[in-house]
Amino acid sequence: MKNSNLVLGLLGGIAAGTVLGILFAPAKGSETRKIIADKGSELNDNLKDSVCKLSDKITQTISELKNDSQKWMGNTKNIQEEERANLENLKDINKAVILG
Repeated sequence: MKNSNLVLGLLGGIAAGTVLGILFAPAKGSETRKIIADKGSELNDNLKDSVCKLSDKITQTISELKNDSQKWMGNTKNIQEEERANLENLKDINKAVILG
């Protein structure tokens, strides 16, 4: 949570500094507007790229967790089957001992 706030704060500070720097630069209004539009477009592209990377990482993590849980569930199923077989063997042994 703190890292995301820090990143958002840094991005906001960079954006504000860029806009203020451009507004106070000695350039014609049309040039300044074009520079602001270009920087806004660049920031938008960077944000889209970051969101895509984050989305890919989340998708990958979910896939890995799903695979791990399926393996775990498969192992659990095998253990249950082995224990049922052991229980049946114990029943057979007990019957043999009792009937004897």
